Amino acid sequence: MKNQKLCVALVGVSFGASFIPIYLQHPQVDRLILVDTDTELLKRKADKFLLSEEHCTTDYNEVLNDPTVDAIHLVVPPALHAPMSIQALNAGKHCACTIPMGMTMGELEDIIRARKASGKNYMFMETAVYTREYLYVKELYESGEMGRLQYMRCAHYQDMEGWPSYWDGYPPLMHPTHAIAPCFALSGQRPVSVFGKGSGRVRQELANQYGCPFAFESALVTLEDGETTVEMERFLYHVARGYSECFCAYGENKSFEWDQLNGESHVLFCRDLQNEDGKRGAKIDEERIEIPDYAHRLPAEIGRFTRKVVYDEKNPHLAFKQGGGHGGSHPHLVHEFVMSILENRTPFPSDIDAAYWTGVGLLAHESAMEGGKVKILPKFEMI
Repeated sequence: MKNQKLCVALVGVSFGASFIPIYLQHPQVDRLILVDTDTELLKRKADKFLLSEEHCTTDYNEVLNDPTVDAIHLVVPPALHAPMSIQALNAGKHCACTIPMGMTMGELEDIIRARKASGKNYMFMETAVYTREYLYVKELYESGEMGRLQYMRCAHYQDMEGWPSYWDGYPPLMHPTHAIAPCFALSGQRPVSVFGKGSGRVRQELANQYGCPFAFESALVTLEDGETTVEMERFLYHVARGYSECFCAYGENKSFEWDQLNGESHVLFCRDLQNEDGKRGAKIDEERIEIPDYAHRLPAEIGRFTRKVVYDEKNPHLAFKQGGGHGGSHPHLVHEFVMSILENRTPFPSDIDAAYWTGVGLLAHESAMEGGKVKILPKFEMI
């Protein structure tokens, strides 16, 4: 750490490149190092952001062994998440990792053990709990306007034909957190049990890699209070439905529903307990709402990355669009990771959050493969 500013290594600069300008302009980041095994891609990104060769490497071990590197942000294929996270923590580095946390329940436990042994931070870089929509509904719920949460449902719909081969036939609910994370975070509760069901079929060459035949998986999750249920859905192949990472929260007094089509406005339902003109049932008002942005929660240097921009003042000759995806969450994630380290506190989401959010999907898929057997979540402890 130099003058209370961090040196961060960003590992994986394909999708990970969306975080480059945010780290470069964060006021508490002194230096950014790019890491990727693809030398051509690495050079393109370095040239685009005017980074010299000393800020780039193809060798992950190089940054693990570099005492000047404070933190590592992993944006790599799913099977590498757990082993590379554990390597980072064991090397004494703070670690942020994209979703999912791991591929098995054992890997989740291994990361928690490594974090405890290292004394360093592990942050789960789940975009869904920093989107404008989530931040808006969280404010609404915490204000008391929604009343008691009665039910939540969530989904991640995405056709992944043509993606890298490691996604071929990936079991839908093994990758659940874009859907389920907002529901758990909003309620402030852990899942205690889940049962899942599979539906439909994918073509055989997709089913071969992970042994999952289902086109669609859904699950019902019971929360700690024993009264609240969350419905979860996910597909990756062979379903005619557009992309969406969405959640709905049904409260006693107000409810939020995600838009049906991209580009539409979300819907807020308000329940009036006074009967209208003697009619049966409460009066329900419905309105399309505009979700505010939350850039004001961020340092000015990175606040604009919650929306699309065309030019970066440090790269005036380059035209690029940045930060508009994932509901404006990327700069919030970077800021939380950086500040949790500097403030010596647990980040949100933590490894414990990550283990519950990822684990519920792993067990839901396991349940679906067993015809709907109820699965009990283990206890993951912070200390």
